[in-house]
Amino acid sequence: MKTHRSSPQRPVSALALALALATSLVACGGAGSQAPDDTAGPPVSGGKFTFAVATDAGCLDPQQVGSSDTLYALRQTVDSLTDQDPATGRIVPWLARSWEVGDDARTFTFHLRPGATFSDGTPVDAQAVRKNFDAIPKLGGLAILAQGYLTGYRETRIVDDRTAEVVFDRPNAQFLQATATASLALVSPADTARSPQARCSEGVHGSGPFTVSSYRQNQSLALKRRTGYDWGSAAWQKKGGAYLDAVTFTVVGESGVRAGSLGSGQVDAIGGVRRQDEAVLRRGGARVEQRANPGVVFNLGFNNARPLTRDVRVRQAAQAAVDRAQIATALFPTGTRPATSVLSRTTPGYTDLSGKLAHDKNRAESLLSEAGWRAGPDGILRKGGTRLSLTVVSFNRTGAYQSALELVQQQLKDVGIQLVIKELQVTQFPQTIKTGDYDALWGGDLTRADPDALRTLYSTRLVNSYRLPAGRLDTVLDEQAATTDSARRDELVAEAQQLVIAQAYVVPIVDLESLVGVSRRVHGLTLGASGGISLHDTWKS
Repeated sequence: MKTHRSSPQRPVSALALALALATSLVACGGAGSQAPDDTAGPPVSGGKFTFAVATDAGCLDPQQVGSSDTLYALRQTVDSLTDQDPATGRIVPWLARSWEVGDDARTFTFHLRPGATFSDGTPVDAQAVRKNFDAIPKLGGLAILAQGYLTGYRETRIVDDRTAEVVFDRPNAQFLQATATASLALVSPADTARSPQARCSEGVHGSGPFTVSSYRQNQSLALKRRTGYDWGSAAWQKKGGAYLDAVTFTVVGESGVRAGSLGSGQVDAIGGVRRQDEAVLRRGGARVEQRANPGVVFNLGFNNARPLTRDVRVRQAAQAAVDRAQIATALFPTGTRPATSVLSRTTPGYTDLSGKLAHDKNRAESLLSEAGWRAGPDGILRKGGTRLSLTVVSFNRTGAYQSALELVQQQLKDVGIQLVIKELQVTQFPQTIKTGDYDALWGGDLTRADPDALRTLYSTRLVNSYRLPAGRLDTVLDEQAATTDSARRDELVAEAQQLVIAQAYVVPIVDLESLVGVSRRVHGLTLGASGGISLHDTWKS
């Protein structure tokens, strides 16, 4: 048994140390912003803060939400067992002040700090940990991320009120890092007994530094500071409660309007900064917090169960036809790079597959010809009376995302593939994934500082949004999640990336950058290890 304690004199779990070392490059290499205002003076408490985002997922349960825009708000209401220090990548204490990881990575024992409570007054104890982890698998596909993190979950044993031992029926090497994510943040035991729909619509009780005070779907989500909060993450600077009295997240779909609202002082921060907005924001005195996202890159993913996209040559042709360098340069924020694998460069275990992702129009046309497709009168290929027309679903990502999809549409048309864009609301995501009524999905990215993000998205044993066939990829993904040998894990992660690219299950587009525009009056707002935000240390001058 290897142990982690918050005291620097105590030994650190080998697994935790491996994760810390593996993610240190992620944390240290991806962040950037303009220099903070040193004339701001000492931090002050109080004030209201407004943050404009592009979308609303329509759900108030962080265990069921995957949208970054919505998690910006909900993350402030829930705590996790651990946190990931954005400066070092180390896993650090939060609700758990220490932990031990079994040598076979099947058992994880968490020692909870005393005094923490959920906002309904229930203590954060071992019983709460058990009820949360027992309930998450029952959420099924509604908790896509959390479900994957708990693969192989057997039980949580209550050692005493403040000690919980989480047990898996197989090694689960990625689990410790997963306990730092919002998807495994804890909610009140009473909430775990409620239906997924009730949790979504009515919200849950977390133990975070803020609570939800009001919500209007697709308009705003308001938070207020929680009195008596005193159990913050070891990665935070301030002890005790947050500085801000209240926070409001407003939904502003048009990125130019968001930028204008920040420039005019109507809001204090904005998400989804466009390339053309950056210079305007900086000239107005705002700074741009930036972090390269680790995890699965932004992509065009194919439904392998559909007649046209079942043919690997069609998928490979699309992969060769897309000029990702042109897309990154023309449309995405400064610093965004063309994807060179299905994992971003800042992800532990990343493998450079740029040679297999080179833009090659001739290869695309050759593959399609080999597959029997011939030119039609309108330039779209045909075979046996069927046009090579694919429907791609996009979940109302505005600005650069929509423009990028239109550019991909043009690039595919140049080789004879028609891409029909079907834009849906973010709230329609779960039902759409369930039905599989699409040839392709636009986006498909997953920000996480661990390569197990691949298993979450591409294992046929989980949600399997792309309807992939069972095979070698499943085996590789399961093995990398189980091994505690970092060298062996890197080999397996590399093989998984090669399999995804060779089969063209997805067309990688760009390594995304998280960008948040911040007013000069705002201090202490930085991006977390996986691109999220914490407002506990944020204050206004």
